[in-house]
Amino acid sequence: MSKNEEILAKIELVEDSSRNATLKDSEAIKHYGIDEEQSTVMLLIEVGAKINEVTASITRAIAKIVKLEYGYKSLVIDYEQARPKNLAKKAKILAIASGKGGVGKSSITANLAYAMTSLGKKVGIIDADIYGANMPKILGVEGKEINGTADGLVYPFEVDGIQMVSTEFFVDENKALMWRGPMLGKVLKIFFEDTLWNQELDYLLIDLPPGTGDVMMDVNKYVPDAKVVIVTTPHPSASHIAIKAGFAAKDLNQEVIGVIENMSFFECNDVRHPIFGEGGGKITSDKLLVPLLSQIPIGQPKSSHSIFSDTEYVGIMYLNLARKLIKLL
Repeated sequence: MSKNEEILAKIELVEDSSRNATLKDSEAIKHYGIDEEQSTVMLLIEVGAKINEVTASITRAIAKIVKLEYGYKSLVIDYEQARPKNLAKKAKILAIASGKGGVGKSSITANLAYAMTSLGKKVGIIDADIYGANMPKILGVEGKEINGTADGLVYPFEVDGIQMVSTEFFVDENKALMWRGPMLGKVLKIFFEDTLWNQELDYLLIDLPPGTGDVMMDVNKYVPDAKVVIVTTPHPSASHIAIKAGFAAKDLNQEVIGVIENMSFFECNDVRHPIFGEGGGKITSDKLLVPLLSQIPIGQPKSSHSIFSDTEYVGIMYLNLARKLIKLL
């Protein structure tokens, strides 16, 4: 066994107290390297809980090995939060956010899911817009029930190959939610920890509620690696609040990868009418220093109340948008 392998074998025996398991048993070491010239050992470690008590304990234990036993001068460890065990481990996660309601965020989420599916990807949706949940309505499965297991886990509802969970499945039809903060946390736990997602998912889309409240912060705790796109309309009032949502995501150390301008124009007889004004998407993307990914017009699908087919003009725009996002993710 080489010296490098010997050091790694000892590091693997260090325990992650948040998992009650060694780094080897939890397959936590994602990168390991030694720079002999700089006398530095470098590691990327996945932990069950990225909190100071856990990471400090692991760092101390590894420092004893690499510094005291083997004489290296420096130790560099980056830690990342492990995903909940029932969440697809390799899925790219995209949160769709907006500053204000009514900009079409949920419709964009649903159409993106269909576009990605058309491109051969396996997609799931978390309808995290808890008070304004309407993904079952958009996908045409309102009034349905989801199944569960004897130990309290649930199966996501599946429609056209897309998996989805929503608070709509847990309340009576047409009944408003009257939940306070603690209940929001419980339902998010169901979505992220207690839902038996297909482990082969390529992408998981999260339809966030408008604004920058508890749900955005709680989602970040479950999936801090989620990337974010911001949805706005061309109107200055929408873009003004969308910019705030973008900076809020950045404050949570989430990467904002682009802006989508919805309801950009209405086209009639080859003439574009900017019903909601112009420029909001560009203003938002410029402020956030990210690309304006698409400008989606006002329109109505031919055979569905919300989903455009991939042969329609707007449907083709969604396919192009999906391709851009797949590259960015």
